[in-house]
Amino acid sequence: MPRSVNAVASRRRRKKVLKLAKGYFGRKKNVWTVAKNQVEKGLTFAYRDRKTKKRNFRGLWIQRINAAARLHGLSYSRLMGLLGKSGVALNRKVLADLAMNHPQAFSALVAQVNAGKVTA
Repeated sequence: MPRSVNAVASRRRRKKVLKLAKGYFGRKKNVWTVAKNQVEKGLTFAYRDRKTKKRNFRGLWIQRINAAARLHGLSYSRLMGLLGKSGVALNRKVLADLAMNHPQAFSALVAQVNAGKVTA
């Protein structure tokens, strides 16, 4: 009995990986063994960096809020504490957007929080 190798499936698998390797430099785009390793590494990096992206954006939002808060004489932590005490439920993404694109609204928010400030 002849050996069955299922060339259709193995060719399809290789074509799928080589399609993912499209745009890579040198042999990484067209040599099967090199492309397979590079695609696997690329997918690993993509998975890892989808998680890292969230951390990076949170840090960016915090920096933007801190810069805007310091223009109003507050630190980031003081502002966030006052927002929590006054019951303002805005997340960091929205606060950073207000600070960057709508400074008047951010100023009004800081003024509202400072008006209800309790001296401890």
